[in-house]
Amino acid sequence: MPSRPSAYDVHPSVAYVQAILANLQAKTGRTVEAWVDLVKTAAPADPKAQSAWLKDQGLGTSQAHVILQRAGAAPGHAFDDTPTGYLAAAPGYVDGQYSGKKAALRPRFERIAGLARSLGPDVKVCPCETIVPFYRHNVFAEVKPFVSRLDLGLALGDPAGVKDPSGRLKDTGGFAKKDRITHKLELRSEADLDLALPWLKRAYDRDSKP
Repeated sequence: MPSRPSAYDVHPSVAYVQAILANLQAKTGRTVEAWVDLVKTAAPADPKAQSAWLKDQGLGTSQAHVILQRAGAAPGHAFDDTPTGYLAAAPGYVDGQYSGKKAALRPRFERIAGLARSLGPDVKVCPCETIVPFYRHNVFAEVKPFVSRLDLGLALGDPAGVKDPSGRLKDTGGFAKKDRITHKLELRSEADLDLALPWLKRAYDRDSKP
């Protein structure tokens, strides 16, 4: 069996941005480079005004955001349209999250990622700058580090149907806001990781269909 080329997997947003870029000229009459030049020479200076200006030119919200990313006027990264670029940057995201006072939490994160991967071959670990989400078809869990703990966010659905005898599982309020992540576990010690696997599996099983 070939070895995994990276510890991480390509974030689903990369394919989304690729599709926007591939269709931009056909849909708008200009390449992304041409739009970036136009933003820099003809658009207002204020980033919010630039977004409104692009929409006045007939662009959609996502198209405008990709162009503004590349023009340096909106948060984002030039590698978002390349899987190779994303995979090159992903380890740095994790290193950044687990540096300084949070460095001691790195082994705990690695164990959680290993537990997630053990659920099935379709699990994807896709780091962002401040969190590491786990995907099947959608996000089913995510890990965020704090100085003294890891928060394991879970997509478990309606809290009315989720019972936790331990009392450790917390409702994030996400279900009411229609967020994917609806619950979290605060993992403050290695022993707490025993709590993680059953809830990870439940969240993974809930995401069995796109």
